[in-house]
This record gives sequence, C-alpha cells and structure tokens, in this order.
Amino acid sequence: MMGAAWSRPWALASAVGMSCVVAGLLASAPAAAAPPVDVGMTRALLVPDRETTLVAQMVGVVQKLGSEMGGAFRQGAVLVRFDCSEQRARLGIAQAELNSAQQQHQAKLRLQGLSAAGEVEVSLAAAAVSRAGSQVDLGNAQLAQCTVGAPFAGRVSRLHVREYQGVNIGQPLMDIVSAGPLRVKLNAPSKWLAWLRAGARFELQVDETGKSYPARVAAINSRVDAVSQTIELEGRVLEDHAELLAGMSGNAQFAVPSP
Repeated sequence: MMGAAWSRPWALASAVGMSCVVAGLLASAPAAAAPPVDVGMTRALLVPDRETTLVAQMVGVVQKLGSEMGGAFRQGAVLVRFDCSEQRARLGIAQAELNSAQQQHQAKLRLQGLSAAGEVEVSLAAAAVSRAGSQVDLGNAQLAQCTVGAPFAGRVSRLHVREYQGVNIGQPLMDIVSAGPLRVKLNAPSKWLAWLRAGARFELQVDETGKSYPARVAAINSRVDAVSQTIELEGRVLEDHAELLAGMSGNAQFAVPSP
C-alpha cells in the first residue's frame, strides 16, 4: 500500500511532462502554408490615351516649329507656324474693299433720302457690302490656318517637316501623343470571361523599366476572336509615371480565382 501511494505522484509528474513536450512540439511546428494563388499572364502593350497626325491646311512654307521630337507642349500651344505674308496682304485688300463698299452704301442711303437714288441702287450697294464682308471672313479663315495649335497637351512623337520647307494641303506635319496615364492593350484567353470584368485590377510588369505598375481593366471587346480564342482588353495605368512611354511592352498579371 505504501509503495502504491508513493508511485502515484511520479506517474502524475510523468504525464504532465509528456503533455508539455507535446505542447512544445505543436507550438514549434510550422504553420500550414496558404494554398497557392493562380496567376494568369498575358502580353501587353502601352499606347497613348490620344494620338493624331497634324496636317497642313494650306499651301505654304513652314516658318517655325513650336517643338522638337520628344518635346512637351501645352494644349493650344502653336506647334507649326507658316509664312503668311501673302494671306495678310489679301486680308488687307479685302478689308479695304469692305470699307469702300460700306461708304458707298451709306452714300446711296443718303441719296435715297433726297430722292436722288432708287431702291435698286441701294440694294446693289448693300449686296456689295455683304460680298466684301464675306471676303474679309475668308481672309481671316485663311490667316487662321497659318498656325497649327495643339489639340491637347502632350509630346511630339515624329516630325514630318522642317523649318523653311514648303508643304501642300493635307501633307503631314507631325505626330503627337497625349500626356498623362497610358492605356494598355492586351489579348486575354476567352475562358477568362467566366470571371473577368471591367474594373478588374492587374499588375503590369514593363520590360523596359523592370518595374511593376498597378492597372485596371477599362473595357472588354464585345467579340471573341474565333481563331485564337482570345478577347481584346483595354486597360489603364492607375497613375502617371514619367518613365513610361508609349510603345513599351510587358506582362499583365491577373489573379485568377480558384475553380
């Protein structure tokens, strides 16, 4: 009896020690790794938000270019100025003819009041004023074509002409691209349409900079390419980054939901 009584505390201590060892092993065991997240990747191309080619609206000689290739400009800035000495001279002639026609019309009105001029003479004088006024409007329109303004703020991507070069109507002058965040063009597998929606976020890894930039899907084409089984997407870089240029390319990475 005495031996049995003395052995119980030792058994209890042994059980407590074993529990502590088990608890320690459980605490030191690494946590279970989170299940991997599927990543969908496709090639992407950076394009400007707006781009256009400015063309000549008149026959003339380029007097001055407002920016060089790669140069930045503000909206409304003069990008091309032509030598318009002839246009200004023609406008001066038209303005002088308008003044003369207005004076003749006023004279005919005074003579009509004195019964010295008929209604036909007054009408013809008024028509001459209208015709001369139209010539002035035409001269102002031609003079306005002597400068080519920037339709939006941006940069010059290509110059087609140089200063003192003669140009014809419709001849390209320069290519320009808009400033600000760029658009992203990409083609994704059509099976992504099961979960892909406008506004979805993705990471754009640009080859030329070696960096990643947050972007989002702005538009999804309404037609799937039947041959390649892809859908055209348009995205936008969320912020303006000075190092990003139109024409750069990289990989667009999407977080694909688990089935």
